Amino acid sequence: MSTQPEPRTYRTRMAREGLVGFRVKVEQTDLWVMAEKDFSREVRAAVVQERQQLEAYIAAHSGFLEALAPWPEDPFAPEVVREMVAAAARAGVGPMAAVAGALAERVGRSLLALSDEVIVENGGDLFLKVKRPATVALFAGASPLSYRVGLKIDPERSPLGVCTSSGTVGHSLSFGRADAACVVAASAALADACATALGNRVPDAAAIAGALKWTATLPEILAAVVIVGEKLGAVGKFDLVPL
Repeated sequence: MSTQPEPRTYRTRMAREGLVGFRVKVEQTDLWVMAEKDFSREVRAAVVQERQQLEAYIAAHSGFLEALAPWPEDPFAPEVVREMVAAAARAGVGPMAAVAGALAERVGRSLLALSDEVIVENGGDLFLKVKRPATVALFAGASPLSYRVGLKIDPERSPLGVCTSSGTVGHSLSFGRADAACVVAASAALADACATALGNRVPDAAAIAGALKWTATLPEILAAVVIVGEKLGAVGKFDLVPL
């Protein structure tokens, strides 16, 4: 889930030639979108639809919102809920750990018929469909490595999700103390859930290697990065570049 602070000043660093950036906020959902044109109306409609379905399910299912363990499969649930439940089950966490990534991806995919390139940022969790290489900077709170390294994204592997959890930044629940636990996966919902699970495995810098070893149990994880203070560990199929 989202772990970025308010106000979201990191958005001032987000830029891409040929794309227009615009903000859409509906209730707690606060998105920054980059596409070939300003599609605020279309994005707002997509967010409202997804939120209505998710909120209705939460209202009808006591315990879903607070669940810290995987939720049972429900074939009658809305698609956004089913995606969250499936992602969280793979990661071994509660379904709300996947909500930011799931919403970012569902909104992003709804725009692909209108724009060849789409980037949706939801509290630091990203869905990307790009045609040219891109670099995602890693925010790690007070760590001296914050914004000093980035993941180079191969456009041939997109669309994909890049999601980050933190035990030191923001208000989302984490049982670890990682300044940043970042996961790349083809599914943004899965990347979000796995980022939470990865961060939970990092109580201190000594745990970085073991936590990253856990990612090998999930072949869907394409890359992972953990930052604790001045320490960094990374695995996967994407290059880590200095910024």
